[in-house]
Amino acid sequence: MTSLLTSIRAALRGVEASAPDAAPLTAPALAPAAVAGNGRRHSPSSVEELELELLLEALFQCHGYDFRGYEREAVKRKIHALRAQLGLATISELQSQMLHDADIYDALLRALYVTPALMFDNAEEVSLLRMSLGVSLHGAALPRVWLADCAGAQQAWTLAILLEQEQLGARTEIYATVASDAMLAEAQDASLPMACLTELQGYYVRSGGVGKLLDYFEVNPEGTRAVLAPRLRQRITWAQYNLVTDASFNEFHMILGQRALPDFGPALRRRVLQLFDDSLAPFGMLALDREFDQHDAVARHYRAVLPPQPWYKRIA
Repeated sequence: MTSLLTSIRAALRGVEASAPDAAPLTAPALAPAAVAGNGRRHSPSSVEELELELLLEALFQCHGYDFRGYEREAVKRKIHALRAQLGLATISELQSQMLHDADIYDALLRALYVTPALMFDNAEEVSLLRMSLGVSLHGAALPRVWLADCAGAQQAWTLAILLEQEQLGARTEIYATVASDAMLAEAQDASLPMACLTELQGYYVRSGGVGKLLDYFEVNPEGTRAVLAPRLRQRITWAQYNLVTDASFNEFHMILGQRALPDFGPALRRRVLQLFDDSLAPFGMLALDREFDQHDAVARHYRAVLPPQPWYKRIA
């Protein structure tokens, strides 16, 4: 492991700047004894698996984003899709480019992150929100909702519109957190082509929406793009936040984590569920991707409110 960290830090200091085609970190950087001594989460059984481990370690050591606790099959699928998209033959080539090219690093982070959402793209999720927003939030003086690892501006906009329809928009604060500053800037500056808004009207109607989606937007003078109306946009607080490493930062009356959790491995999932538990107010609502199981230590604090859907009310 020492050799691995030394190699990565050297790359960051620009020691290899004179050799732009320098080889990426390779298998000799991790001796078998070091692997066993450090108790790594995974024991690579092939060259490709080792390449994947080295890529995730480099991403963590160089940029602080820790995907090492994610489910390997989900990570591998996303990595191979990006590698093919970039026309690269191996994961090692992707690692080398990630270390030296900011655009490739950004593309890798986006590939591993939550898949961006379209407005009202999940009719079942929207229906559950419609049923639970009033129950969860009307009793709070100043309700707060956390979109953990938000799937982009359109997920936050969907929630803002639903809150407006439930007469909660004017007093509810949405906290939408994303992994990187680039994603943060993109979400804050987001807008939609008018043609896209017309397409999204279909999703809106299928999820139970009434009237025109356009009523919640303002259109630019050229009539080509639309952005969420200021009265709704001002209720969304965007922030960069790392679910894997950061601590609780507020108390919330609803936490929506169902899009963030599916790729998490068991240990990371337990860590994030504890974080949600630390952040949820008494009698608050927690939305997950699947039901609690016997290994979830915080499960005793919750009661299912819409079984068999994994939406829970905190009772302790």
